[in-house]
Parts: sequence; structure tokens; C-alpha cells
Amino acid sequence: MDYDDIGEIIGYEGRQFITDGEGPVTKNDNAFEISCELIEDGDRLFSLVSKYDDVLADIIRKPRYKAGDTLRLILPFLKAYGATDRNMIEFSRKNILMVPGAEKTMRFVNELMPAFIVSTSYEHYVNAVCETIGFPFENAYCTTLRIDSARMSDWERDILRNYAREITRLPMIEIPDRAISLDDFDDKSRQTIERLDLLFWEEMTDLSTYQLILEVNPVGGDEKANSILEIQRSTGIGLESTMYLGDSITDVQALQLVRDGGGVAVSFNGNAYAVREAEICVISPNTVVTSVLAETFSTAGREGIMNLVENWEVEFLRRSGCVHDYLIKELERVFPDKLPTLERITFNNIDRLTRESSAFRKTVRGLEIGSLG
Repeated sequence: MDYDDIGEIIGYEGRQFITDGEGPVTKNDNAFEISCELIEDGDRLFSLVSKYDDVLADIIRKPRYKAGDTLRLILPFLKAYGATDRNMIEFSRKNILMVPGAEKTMRFVNELMPAFIVSTSYEHYVNAVCETIGFPFENAYCTTLRIDSARMSDWERDILRNYAREITRLPMIEIPDRAISLDDFDDKSRQTIERLDLLFWEEMTDLSTYQLILEVNPVGGDEKANSILEIQRSTGIGLESTMYLGDSITDVQALQLVRDGGGVAVSFNGNAYAVREAEICVISPNTVVTSVLAETFSTAGREGIMNLVENWEVEFLRRSGCVHDYLIKELERVFPDKLPTLERITFNNIDRLTRESSAFRKTVRGLEIGSLG
């Protein structure tokens, strides 16, 4: 991944914290949940389109397509089933599920150093989350959407609802481990991919709501990495002084950027895509671990983080002097028997950590959401 202007950005002494929203901060997959709420068999439709998104972004690598573009592909269907900016805002406000400890963590980190959220989620949801936790929305980067701007006739609504029903009847796409081309897929998965190719890139293009697919630009993949560079320009803080938390395929390029720039790239309850690109793996039901990492990073930088990871125990935390006593007490309160997983990802442990993290995320976020890319 090349960013031509990265060398022009000169940082100053200081550190910053950047995190994905869904996963490290909240348990939601807001777009999935809105689809379930509004669309007939919306869980099935979203899950299948999400798998298709993984194939396009990670295996086919379709030009001008990126991880997270599921959020533009589903928009005509959301519109056809009655989505408006108002009901998306109202639904988001009523259905926020925080990862335990996240509200405290985000307020704490925001007092320690410049802190930002970079999320693929629609702005309706991210704004609602920021209101809930008292985090400045101006420090959040997310997907801009005005769904009310698209006009739809009754005829087009019927067409899209028929398409949606057809999609839900297609066989689910099964992505083989270590797949590198469509030749690695079974026949049913290939047939589903071929049908979706025809539907999204040919048959739907004359519909007026196709403007949503053309104009909405989800903040995933390269757009997350670009957001980090924009933050870097704004703060003057270099990548080597940046910590980034991600958990899914939409974080791949962001994790790569920070890792290769000498910063700290963390998978928080991540799936295989995130663990593959991160340097540190956190598997935890509570974000107090994030608070400990953030304060250690603020105090002692990357070196302090690596020392902590290699010596992950309460006594080391006390001796290090990098973390306040009250935070150590909170860690002990939340985890009285055993600390959660905090490990540096290596060739020798990546398969194990991938299995453990992928399994655990399903217990935290639910099987359906935890299984999404």
C-alpha cells in the first residue's frame, strides 16, 4: 500500500490514539441491525452481501472497490424498505450496545492525548455513539450519507424488493481458508458471486437509487488509512507515535499503515483479517485493557507497550510506573483471577490467536455479527 504524500508529513513530539468504532468501542454492527429491522430477511441479505464484499475486496480485488463497501451496496434495498435519515438516527440512538468499559475508556483516553474514531459506520450511528459517551463528533471519521436525497418510484421499489428476495434465496458464499482466486470456491459460491456481479454492476445501474451506490463512499479499507493520514496532517503527530485499534477487514489498510510506520497496530477481538495485519492481539470482554495500553503508550511509547506485552502481569504494571494505581485496581477488579489475552503476534502464534480471537468475538458481539468480515 503506497501513499505518495506520506513522507511530506512531519510529526512533532506527542502521541495519539485512533480506534475503529464497532468492535473496540461498541458491540453493534449498525448497518446489519438496520437491515434486519427494515428489510425482509435482512439478516440473510446483509450477511450474503457482506461475504460478497469480502470476496471483491480481499480475493478478486476489484478496481475502485474496498472493504466496507457493503454499506453502499445495501443502500438501494434499505431505501426500498423505508429507510430515512430520521428513522436511521432514531434506531441508532435506541440500540447502542457498548463494549463493557468503553465509555470510561474513551473519556479517559481523550484526556490523555488526541483521540479519534475512524469508523465505516454511517454517520447517523457514529454521531449517536459520540453523544452517548461524550466524545467529540468532530474527532470522528465515518461514512457520510443522506439517504433522503435519493428519489424512488413505486415501480423501482417493487423491482428492488424483488431483487432483495432473490438475493436471500441464493446459496451463501463460503470463503475457503487461504483462498486466492475464485477457482478455490465451490460451484454454488461461484454461482452466487456471478449472479451478484450481474445484479450490482449491470442490472441495477439504470435505477435512480443507484446514485447511492455511486456517490456514497464508506470509510473502510484505504479510506480508513487516508483518514489516519488526514489526522496526522491535522495533529502533526507521526505514524510512529500513533496507536490504532481495529477488528475487521475494513481495518486492514489502517493496521498496515500504522504498523509499517512504526506505530502500534492492535487487533481488539479481531477476526482473521485484523489479526493477520496487527502486531498486538487483545482478546478481552472489557476495554480496561485498552485504557492500560493507552496510558502506557502515552507515558512510554512503543517501547513501553512492547515491554508491557512481554511482561503482562499486574506486578510488572506496578513496577513500570506507566499506569496509575486506580487503573491497575480497575484491571484487578474486572479480572480478579486471570488477565485477558495480550500478546505480540508472531509466526508461531498467529494461527492460535486467530482461532481464539475469532471465536471470542462471536461471544462478545453475537454469532451473526461476529461472523461478518
